[in-house]
Amino acid sequence: MKKHFSKITAITLALTVLLSTFSFNVEKHFCGDFLVAVSYVGSVASCDDVEEDSCESKTIEPSCCKDDVELIKGQTQIQKSSVEKITFIKVATAVTSYVFNSLLFQDLEKQFIPHKQYVPPKLFFDIQVLHEVFII
Repeated sequence: MKKHFSKITAITLALTVLLSTFSFNVEKHFCGDFLVAVSYVGSVASCDDVEEDSCESKTIEPSCCKDDVELIKGQTQIQKSSVEKITFIKVATAVTSYVFNSLLFQDLEKQFIPHKQYVPPKLFFDIQVLHEVFII
């Protein structure tokens, strides 16, 4: 089980490093205030395929369509951590926190429970109902 967990962790970390170095473009095409198209690869289709109005008056209006190009840049350098940067204080802190936190997860069966054999007294009358006194 531990072997499989370490392999899955290694693959996950390798994929994280690989994906963090990728760069890509996100191109968005807006007509007015509405998002019409999004492209992660290539260019976005424009509004040229929209039919024009067949109005008799020919007025020149500015284009309401706009393209937004966003470049998401990945890491170019990966910093390797070396063994020299790990100090004795960091190791001692990690070990002591592990030792003290492992004590929190002990089984309850191993601990002594003093009131385990306690038997409550038998009730002959329900006094709250008898005197009609209830805590609200």
